[in-house]
Amino acid sequence: MTADLREKIIEHALKLFEAHGFHGVSVNQIVESVGTSKGGFYHHFKSKDELLFVIHDTFITYVIENATLAEERFESASKKLQAIILNFVKVFDLYKAHISVFYQEELYLKPEYDVLIKEKRDHFKRIIYNTIRDGKQSGEMREDLSVEITTMAVLGMVNWTYKWYKKDGSKSIDEIAYIFTDLILRSILKENLLAEEKYKEILLEDIII
Repeated sequence: MTADLREKIIEHALKLFEAHGFHGVSVNQIVESVGTSKGGFYHHFKSKDELLFVIHDTFITYVIENATLAEERFESASKKLQAIILNFVKVFDLYKAHISVFYQEELYLKPEYDVLIKEKRDHFKRIIYNTIRDGKQSGEMREDLSVEITTMAVLGMVNWTYKWYKKDGSKSIDEIAYIFTDLILRSILKENLLAEEKYKEILLEDIII
């Protein structure tokens, strides 16, 4: 019951923040919308600022957990990266409102929450960086790649999805995820791994976690 109330508070706050902005919404408005008391709100969140942090933490935790599973499950750097990208893209469908609200309102995060979010973002970036570095070292990925720039390119390309993705658009989130994976793998794998049969084996294996 308490977990349900917590989720309900997040759900109603997301709608209010999307419509009126973080500063345009009070705790009173949130509890009125939910049909609970201020005590109910403060039982789950110390403040509205912590609520904004939790909104981000929900989706960044999802991508980190799935990226960690990919690291553990696959030996091949190519398959690890594919699984990471596929699950990273899916977050924009699963948590579209969370992501839109957070990027719209992150400027208002208090420094202590900003530090925690930066740590998690850096953690996710390191996972991608290490996967691409390992891919170069194993001979799967091009030797001339800049690991840092390739990592930032992957993050930048996928992160921008929140700006244009629509649930009722012409492509499903799974189709978009495979398009991203195809673009990225084709640009970084060595030529011998892009031979049609080997490449199809990497790309088409069902590795959504």
